[in-house]
Amino acid sequence: MNNKIKNSNQNGQKKYLWAKNQMPILRKLVQKYSQNNTLKGLDIGVCLHITKETSVLIMGLKETGANVSLCSANPLSTKTEVRDFLKESGIRIFTDKNYNLDSFYSNMDKVLDTKPQIIIDDGGELHKKAIRRKDPIRGGTEETTSGVNRLRALSDIPYPVIAVNQSITKHLFDNTFGTGQSIMESIIKTTSVLIASKRIVVCGYGWVGKGVSKYARGMGAKVSVTETNPLKAIEAYLDGFEVARLDKLLSHNDIFITCTGQINVIGRQHFDYLKDGAILCNAGHFDVEIDVKALDAIDPDAFEPVQNVTCYKIRDGLNKKKVFLLARGRVVNLIGSEGNSPQVMDLSFTNQFLSIIYLFKYMEKLPKKVSPPPNKIQNQISKLALQAFGLDIDNLTLQQKEYFKS
Repeated sequence: MNNKIKNSNQNGQKKYLWAKNQMPILRKLVQKYSQNNTLKGLDIGVCLHITKETSVLIMGLKETGANVSLCSANPLSTKTEVRDFLKESGIRIFTDKNYNLDSFYSNMDKVLDTKPQIIIDDGGELHKKAIRRKDPIRGGTEETTSGVNRLRALSDIPYPVIAVNQSITKHLFDNTFGTGQSIMESIIKTTSVLIASKRIVVCGYGWVGKGVSKYARGMGAKVSVTETNPLKAIEAYLDGFEVARLDKLLSHNDIFITCTGQINVIGRQHFDYLKDGAILCNAGHFDVEIDVKALDAIDPDAFEPVQNVTCYKIRDGLNKKKVFLLARGRVVNLIGSEGNSPQVMDLSFTNQFLSIIYLFKYMEKLPKKVSPPPNKIQNQISKLALQAFGLDIDNLTLQQKEYFKS
């Protein structure tokens, strides 16, 4: 092993240990279930962002007896030192240095070729490929809202899937607090922009959109929200945000953040109306929310003034205006920064960990459809989270319990 790889492994191990130290709930459960090798003999195929937090989940599954194969849900978000550490620790990892769509899907095939019984996915792509290939998968989990929606749109799912994102302990803390903070952090880190006084448009007011909107407002931005769902639009309005159509907001806002999981939220029809210096970025899962191909067609000579910022020059009458795209339209908090904090991912990956154990025990008895995590798991995580945060709350008295029944 050369010194460069050795140093990368050591740095990856340091990051793993740092994250593990800040993920006490998952750490405690791994310690409990590893004593009996609860997952012994289980082969797991995983498609997740390869970060220091993910390494804690992957190593936890390994310590509990599972054999794990891993590919990246977004190769550009892969932390090289973490990848090298996991590989050295015996995890089968399939990644490529030179990313393209062919290699992205090819690595998924390589994970499925290891014949996993259970798969963990972030976005639904691994599930869809396994279903098309008719692999004998016995169960799975899905991490994201967009992935759950895509799986639910399928007419037939041949195995049970637990929608981890539907756990309140996942989407409330991870999507809202975790992603809300990390998106704003990544915008600042990538651009050095001052958020206070900026006019920011948040496209979508789901759990991620709510978090981004509130964190942006908390940093002094003037926030507007766009929505296609009437109830979410009303919620955003009652939360104190301006709600308007996107085409009414293009000419006078500074930063646009997509949080929808949909395609071409900001598309060719919008670019001509953006103000000079507008910043575009994506907080959704895939790089489809902003029409990057259209931007490339408008300005084939686009350049990077700084890392992870692409400058496009768009004709505006006799002049040209500049529009800046962050992270090539990919999820900006994982490419421009470190992603969500370990404390938040502790809750998210504890949902994953307990869901895998639940599937391993009961997958032959579970219905072949997408289902939320059992209430038992969600309640268990809530109680463990209280302990981790050092919180003590009141209990209902016997009289109060009886009152509920009356």
